Amino acid sequence: MSRNNSGRLISAVVCFLGALTACRAAGPAGRTVDVGGHRLYCELHGRGTPAVVIDVGAGESFKDWEAVVAALSPETAVVVYDRAGYGRSQAGPLPRDAKAEAADLEALLRKAEIPGPYVLVGHSLGGLNVQRFAHDFPADVAGLVLLDPPPRGWFAGEAFPGLKRMFRAAAEDLAAQAEAAKKSSDGDERMMASYLEAVASEHAAMFGTTASQVREAAAFGDLPLIVVAAGRPNPAFGEEAGAFQAYWIEENRALSRLSRKGEFILAENSGHRLHRDAPDTVLRAIRKLAGR
Repeated sequence: MSRNNSGRLISAVVCFLGALTACRAAGPAGRTVDVGGHRLYCELHGRGTPAVVIDVGAGESFKDWEAVVAALSPETAVVVYDRAGYGRSQAGPLPRDAKAEAADLEALLRKAEIPGPYVLVGHSLGGLNVQRFAHDFPADVAGLVLLDPPPRGWFAGEAFPGLKRMFRAAAEDLAAQAEAAKKSSDGDERMMASYLEAVASEHAAMFGTTASQVREAAAFGDLPLIVVAAGRPNPAFGEEAGAFQAYWIEENRALSRLSRKGEFILAENSGHRLHRDAPDTVLRAIRKLAGR
């Protein structure tokens, strides 16, 4: 994988920040909550139990989930939030690994007085975070919906080394951009620094502490679990895209077997952003675990 491809991915993330920063107006149910040294922004939509809690992918915004939230909120409570360093949330201590994100989310839900147990929905990197949450706070989890999460074993294994180098380069480039933004005389660029730093740390942790923390989560016992995998290869992965997608799908199929109540769904015509490409599939999975 070329450095140019890595650079294009970084540019996409940075361009996305512009849209993220533009969404500054708080939602009608928005608030910030002190989770112990920093404050996180969250929104609560609808009423009912179990509450559905959504953890988005790396570099992304919950604003991209508005259609899913709008469909679910007449039926039950839905919680969306900005992880530390994102949107209106303050930066948190580094590294931003799965254990740190899970602890932040538990504190947010507890201090916001949103009762559990929850149906946790994790997309991509968010899928790693909620797996760790289920390990650390099992009594708070009614079910897990994992949407195209990165394979648990890939980060520590030998498969697809070129793609690993691409992801590592992305983290390094983001960290360099964060340092440059901190020193910038431009106020808007300085605002980007905590976001870039958080995303860089999340990417780097996937090959370090997050990888080991998710492997520690082991099996899920009888916890209701639905894993949805995307069927369409990501063209950003170049000539390895097809083989990598096949590997990703089989790893996610194996992940679903870690619960005695696990289910695997392949969204054959969807890309990685399942909530955009296959919202009906995503909604069916969430509703099944929420008892709707």
